[in-house]
Amino acid sequence: MTANHTADNLAKKIKTKDLSPVEVMDYYMNQIESQNDQVNAFVTINQNAMDEAKQAEREVVDGKKLGPLHGVPVGIKDLTPTKGIRTTFGTKVFGDNVPDRNATVVERLKAAGAIIIGKTNTPDFGHKGTTDNLLFGATKNPWNLEKTAGGSSGGSAAAVAANMVPFAEGSDGGGSVRIPASFCGVYGFKPSYGRIPMDNSLVNAFGTNNPFVNHGPLTKTVRDAALFVDVTQGPSTTDPFSLPRFDENLVNQVEGNLNGIKIAYTKDFGMYTVDKEVLQVIDLQVKKWQELGAVVEEVSMDFGMTLHQFLGFFKNTWYAAAAAGGASMLRDVPELLTPSYQTMIERGFDIPTSEYIGYQQKRTIVWRELQKHFETYDLVMSPSLSVPAFDYHLLGPEEIEGKKIEADSDWMMTHIYNMTGLPAASIPAGFTKSGLPIGMQLAGNRFNDGLVLRASHAYEQLIGGFPAIK
Repeated sequence: MTANHTADNLAKKIKTKDLSPVEVMDYYMNQIESQNDQVNAFVTINQNAMDEAKQAEREVVDGKKLGPLHGVPVGIKDLTPTKGIRTTFGTKVFGDNVPDRNATVVERLKAAGAIIIGKTNTPDFGHKGTTDNLLFGATKNPWNLEKTAGGSSGGSAAAVAANMVPFAEGSDGGGSVRIPASFCGVYGFKPSYGRIPMDNSLVNAFGTNNPFVNHGPLTKTVRDAALFVDVTQGPSTTDPFSLPRFDENLVNQVEGNLNGIKIAYTKDFGMYTVDKEVLQVIDLQVKKWQELGAVVEEVSMDFGMTLHQFLGFFKNTWYAAAAAGGASMLRDVPELLTPSYQTMIERGFDIPTSEYIGYQQKRTIVWRELQKHFETYDLVMSPSLSVPAFDYHLLGPEEIEGKKIEADSDWMMTHIYNMTGLPAASIPAGFTKSGLPIGMQLAGNRFNDGLVLRASHAYEQLIGGFPAIK
């Protein structure tokens, strides 16, 4: 085994008996043992993982039919229920919780032959764009251990970046796949809302649409992301918003040219203040897209609101959800909750029902502005985030380019696609002068997941593959 194998490559080598599932599992277990103390990406290891690898090896030897991910280890975010494996939701409140069921996304990964190697770190209930909690502490960025890995799928992104697992599952309700993908220099993909069933909570099956919350992969290659979606997509009776299967065999669709594809490039969505070094990196990518045959044009966007107004209603939707689900915890066990999550719950109590319902009108404005651009363009490109990774003990920077900002939100350029449910990816695009990864966000119209993946793959091939930590 060597570093930086992809999930797709490992599955092929296992099928041809060039590698055994036991050999693969042993390699990644050793990687976790040697690196996790510093990075803190994994919080629970599946104690049955090696036994499952041995069973997978017997199935190869016996000539049984193998799934597309047979014997490949996968990391699962600690928000996502895993039967028989501790799932804490990043909080002391559920520190000893062992679910009796798998989320559908987990069930489908396992049906495809993947083996859960462990659970990855997340903040309390995935409530913020960085990853730390009172139960496990902070996840560090493998490129610089003083910096944040991002969140809320920070453990998954850091595990992939540090080569502790070939790929991992995340979830994204405000950028929680794309934020850590950008900070950690890996590929993160949020599919169209409903494509992969979201049933982490059976108590509230309708709780994933305001804003839209998705499962998504964190990977080293676009091909692995497409494979993840291929094996996990499709309807489920546990998710009333789940979609029929479409774009079958996405893995085969990632190949193809971009001749004539039109890309709208927005530097700031008309609202954000962006770090100059981030913009320099993203500006340089325009020529690369043009080399691929795409037409790239810079556009102005106008959502009819300031960033403060946009993020105000976006955050209030989450505050209301936190208050609905967390009131009893705040009353009974406040000491088990991080201060930032307590604040969310408290703020949610003050949001009138009429105001909450009225947010749908503001979402409509966001939707229509994006649709106006999709009438002319096939894809929209932007920075994923307006800053590089910052110190891991912070919620965010206090200012960008000398302008004061709200540290917990104003640097995330990802929320727009959770308001609208559109497919979006964070693509590794380069580095700051100090060596921190910068992500480039690429989004398509609803159901155009295949185009986002195809364009991402073409870019990946042009640059010779995404960077890896040596």
